[in-house]
Amino acid sequence: MARDSCDGCGRPVSVAGGIANLWTFGEDDGSEGSAMMLEFEDGSDHLLCYPCIAALPDEPTAEDVARLEQIDEESSRLGPV
Repeated sequence: MARDSCDGCGRPVSVAGGIANLWTFGEDDGSEGSAMMLEFEDGSDHLLCYPCIAALPDEPTAEDVARLEQIDEESSRLGPV
């Protein structure tokens, strides 16, 4: 799995898949990561951890990602406008 940091809160994340997991199967098949790459309707794309994804509104924009803050290891929130 590739390792990087969340574009929203900055916590370290792992991305499922990639060439490193091409020929692995079973329990450690690389299908579990802690982040996803999302492309928004405004044309921007962001690598976000699952707590940040859960904190986003229904129609997120790049400005919403810029407002994301880490509260703890399991949650994130949108900061003030």
